[in-house]
Amino acid sequence: MSVLPVFEHEVSFAPESAAETLREVPTRAGVVALFGHSSNDRPFLMQSANLRRRLQRLLLPPEGQTKRLNLRDRVARVAWRETQSELESLLLLYRAMRTAFGADEARRKLRLSPPFTVRYAVENRFPRIYVTNHLRRRSLHTTFGPFASRLDAERYREAVEDLFVVRRCFLELHPSQDDPGCIYGEMHKCLAPCQQRCTDAEYHAEAERSLAFLKTRGESLAAEHESARDAASADMLFEEAAAAHARATKAKSTGAIADALVGPLDALRAVLLVPLRVPGETPEVQVFVFADGCLRGPERVSLLGVRLARKQAEVGSSLFAQPHMVSAVSLDASRGGASGEDTAPAANSPEPTHPSIQVTPEERMAAAIARLEEGPGAQETATLGDYLALLRRWYYRPEKQRNGLLFQPDRGAWPLRRMVHGAAKLATPEPVRVETPAAAAGATDTTAPPEATLTAERFS
Repeated sequence: MSVLPVFEHEVSFAPESAAETLREVPTRAGVVALFGHSSNDRPFLMQSANLRRRLQRLLLPPEGQTKRLNLRDRVARVAWRETQSELESLLLLYRAMRTAFGADEARRKLRLSPPFTVRYAVENRFPRIYVTNHLRRRSLHTTFGPFASRLDAERYREAVEDLFVVRRCFLELHPSQDDPGCIYGEMHKCLAPCQQRCTDAEYHAEAERSLAFLKTRGESLAAEHESARDAASADMLFEEAAAAHARATKAKSTGAIADALVGPLDALRAVLLVPLRVPGETPEVQVFVFADGCLRGPERVSLLGVRLARKQAEVGSSLFAQPHMVSAVSLDASRGGASGEDTAPAANSPEPTHPSIQVTPEERMAAAIARLEEGPGAQETATLGDYLALLRRWYYRPEKQRNGLLFQPDRGAWPLRRMVHGAAKLATPEPVRVETPAAAAGATDTTAPPEATLTAERFS
């Protein structure tokens, strides 16, 4: 049995029977571990989009003189596990490396570093805002992130500081009227507590306003200026109202600099929906949950019974273009097979109390999220940093390369309907344009309506 419990399959390996052994390895994506002859040897871990092809390059006899790595004489066992998405492969590889090498070595091999954040130093006598990638358990509620890079975090910090008159220096202040101060105090961009121009209470009031801005992504300051705008407008002070409106607009635009994922780290919760690499007959998606400082998953959620959102968006809701929209759907089909013969609930679906009760896609999604949220949280800030780094690596990439969707709670509740609609778009394959012989010859069928021609081109 493998010393790494994350793997599902394992076979013994001998160089003379390498070809026969590798036939047992699938051609799908996954994570593989190669174990040496000695129990003290460290395993060789990697992920691949094609497990068999990758192992053939490493374990079959080399062709001619080559400098390509070959491990056939050093491997005694091969273990693997198939994965259905890139995020699942990355998360599985991280867990396997932590088990085999320890947290520090896994962090180094995968090049994981905590993401940069904007922190409000509440423990200081004169609080300030600064950028850091060092996480502290006691200050997670005043640490906001994760950001894609240090440059993005610095840009957000500078924009927030321009809205308030809090200090920007990092020195330990000893207020005195003889203190020379700095240029920000002379420009009235700081209350200059170092020169005793303000009391501690006045400075803390301004600092609390900046903290409220960070927590609400600018909504607190925008509401403050909008209230002043409405009051000035009611008093017929239109110039003051225009100035207050400009300040409210600037507050909103500053809050929009940070990505929607940025928030207090102790309250960071998100659901990641990822399409399967090899879609099956029943549309499904993988669900990952980031909660309590951990990235957990995946759970597979069936979308049986959900209309193909991409077809409807591209073709339209016309019954002529989509006659399947008026077809009957069995109540049992949303639980088992399309014919309703399989009355047993799916593995990731809650068990109904009666066979005739329909389990909606929203209920299946809610049940999967609830199961993932039950896991233990991150006990160490270093582990929290690892999972934040994995989340950042998946989320902050070009939109065309990020194969999936991220959702956050809306007023404390998960937007299940929007999640199901988004999952339906992910699970629906891209329509393939099939060129008919008439289209290839340049002919046009003038007897067919335009909607019918569009449907035949895209979905035939």
